[in-house]
Amino acid sequence: MGAQEEHDTARHRFDVADAAPLLLDAHGTVTGWTRDAERLLDYPASEAVGRSVADLLTPEDARRLPEITARCRTDGSWAGLLTALHRHGRPVRVMVRITVADDTDGSARWLVLLSEMAQAPGWDMSRPVLEQMVSRSPIGIAIVDTDLRCVWSNPALEQFGSAPAPQRLGLRFAEIQPGLDAEAIEAQMRRVLETGEPIVEYEHVGRVRSAPHRETAHTMSFTRIDDDRGHPMGVYYTVVDITERHRARQRLALLDRAGEQIGRSLDIRRTAQELADVAVPALADYVTVDLLESVLRGAEPTAQVPLLRAGQQSVNEGVPEAVVEVGEVAAYRPGSPPLRCLASGTPWREGRLDPLAAEWATDIPGGRQATFLELGLHSVMVVPLRARGVTLGVTTFFRRHRQEPFDEDDLNLAEDLVSRAAVCVDNARRYTREREAALVLQRSLLPHRLPEQNAVEVTACYRPADELTGLGGDWYDLIPLSGARVALVVGEVPGHGIGAAAAMGRLRTAVRTLAALELPPEEVLGHLDDLVARAAREEGVGPGTEDTDSAQGSGCLYVVYDPVDGQCAMAAAGHPAPAVILPDGTVAFVDLPQGPALGVGGLPFESVELALAAGSTLALHTDGLLARGEEGAVDSGRDRLRQALERPAPSLDLRCRAVVDALSPDRPHDDVALLMARTRLLGPEQVADWDVPMDPARVAEARKTASRQLTEWGLEEFAFTTELVVSELVTNAIRHAVGPIRLRLIRERSLVCEVFDSGATAPHLRHPRTTDEGGRGLLLVSQFAQRWGTRFVPEGKVIWAEQSLQEPTD
Repeated sequence: MGAQEEHDTARHRFDVADAAPLLLDAHGTVTGWTRDAERLLDYPASEAVGRSVADLLTPEDARRLPEITARCRTDGSWAGLLTALHRHGRPVRVMVRITVADDTDGSARWLVLLSEMAQAPGWDMSRPVLEQMVSRSPIGIAIVDTDLRCVWSNPALEQFGSAPAPQRLGLRFAEIQPGLDAEAIEAQMRRVLETGEPIVEYEHVGRVRSAPHRETAHTMSFTRIDDDRGHPMGVYYTVVDITERHRARQRLALLDRAGEQIGRSLDIRRTAQELADVAVPALADYVTVDLLESVLRGAEPTAQVPLLRAGQQSVNEGVPEAVVEVGEVAAYRPGSPPLRCLASGTPWREGRLDPLAAEWATDIPGGRQATFLELGLHSVMVVPLRARGVTLGVTTFFRRHRQEPFDEDDLNLAEDLVSRAAVCVDNARRYTREREAALVLQRSLLPHRLPEQNAVEVTACYRPADELTGLGGDWYDLIPLSGARVALVVGEVPGHGIGAAAAMGRLRTAVRTLAALELPPEEVLGHLDDLVARAAREEGVGPGTEDTDSAQGSGCLYVVYDPVDGQCAMAAAGHPAPAVILPDGTVAFVDLPQGPALGVGGLPFESVELALAAGSTLALHTDGLLARGEEGAVDSGRDRLRQALERPAPSLDLRCRAVVDALSPDRPHDDVALLMARTRLLGPEQVADWDVPMDPARVAEARKTASRQLTEWGLEEFAFTTELVVSELVTNAIRHAVGPIRLRLIRERSLVCEVFDSGATAPHLRHPRTTDEGGRGLLLVSQFAQRWGTRFVPEGKVIWAEQSLQEPTD
């Protein structure tokens, strides 16, 4: 090989020791063959010399020879990959370099160097090629020595804010990029120097020199460089800017947190505060959420202000930037960005606020208008909260400590965040509206307060299973009856929520209507059962249908207590019997026959009567107080109820609440209602009665007797009207009834006049003409009495009239 050939080989950085050289003439015929070529392709020189080089290549590469030859003549050389044929036909992938080797006589020859690729990592490259690769690479590349001082870097590294390469030489990382965590990065370099194991895609976030006010993110990969003896020379590292990917991950993470943390309840103010909490500090340093006052009430949004501050948060403790507290009116100046966004429904962004401009809010406590400079706020976004095409309020994002202004990506993120929160706010608003409507329904269905009367001391406690609406199908009532008696009622409708509450309201109204008929308990339940069954048939409700507002299958307990003699009558329709707390504290359950549930048909209802001593307490309850959802829990529930009722308490009201708290958790699986009534007896001085003979002449004596009794009671002012009522009722009984007649006066909150006879027909109120001689008796009674009526007893009937003792008569 001549000097020129060695020079060319050196110039191309081709290792001759690892290559198999051969010579070709200008026609591509092999003129020189070496032992290395023989070892590579197994052709002896006698078979190779004189053959065309095309015979040593695969047909596909042989067809490329004219093109390669042309390149060699033009450029003087060629390098690339070809597939040669082994002497035994096996393809051998070789790296080929062809250079011109002019002979001394001026004829052209070609020097060909072959290197087998099976043992080679790839195409051998010259230093200029490698320098082109690293200098033109968009990836930042640098090398530090074992002291971690920069010894080389490529131009691309300057895009990350570093000084030019010559100025970086000899500097440590902290001196090159003081805004990054140099200590953590150099720790990675030392680890690579010690272990020799590369570190790939180490991420770090900070501020580079070229963008000191903007947070940037990079990935760095570190590889140790060793000398020929395997000793560490330094670390080679690459830098890739992943700021956009990092911010995208941050945006997705923020939206994920928003999905998890916003709207965890159906409380409007809490949802607004959750929006502010999520946005700080991930997106802004200070956030306010202002909602229309109508939205906070659960009403339909209106375009009219005021806006109320529903939530706010800051990176600074105590939210010092706030000029309006949560719950106060957020009054903004006309034409200010929040009001413009509220009216237009479109967001607004200002990268740099005028530091001397006044804060937009007006009517600030103290009257002083702060500037944005004083508040430390320099960048802002205002995004309206819109859901289902309606604007509910505005959210304002400020930056204070973070120096970079809000950009378009931040605005897009804020819109995504606020739109998710707006749906939650609107759901909470709709829930608030429906709940308020449900609570109004509940207040109209359950008694606001139990009527005042003297028969019993009464209290009640109600706990629904539906904690969202506060509504259920359990109910209770106390109904004053004639003769100082009261009806105590507890019932339950299947299901929960507003449907069950509506069914309960219809049932309660029906019970009050039937109670006015003064019927015995078993007859009240019988009529009630007919009403429920008829309604179910008309509505098409049956065993195979689902109707959430049907009363079919409801339970009811109806109790009538008479404070004159202490008698108590009761009947049940698919409902547990009440408990009785005797005056000595003993608890017992009434042995009450169980009738079928209302509307399902079955055996007729039965009632029982018992005498209760004064100071006994009736505990009427629904079955939610007994069972906890497990099978066979009623008996154990009764034991728990007995134990709870036996515990003393300072008052009946506290005792009632203590029983419910002891037996029913905060979120019961079934509605719970407990009505407790402590019995009273009217004293002998409050009741007077007389037998009246069946003689019209004795009517005057009955009037005088009643008048004397009123004088004893100090009720002389009621004498005239009472004499009139007694005269008319007794006269009517003598004329139309048979058997004994009895007159009774009762004094409690009202003056009750009762006339008993054995007749079975009820009197009717007539409206006589002016020419009629009679028929005005009951008309006069209805005019002078507060109320009057008839009730039937096993021995006949009682006609009664009441006059209020709490209001003076005219």
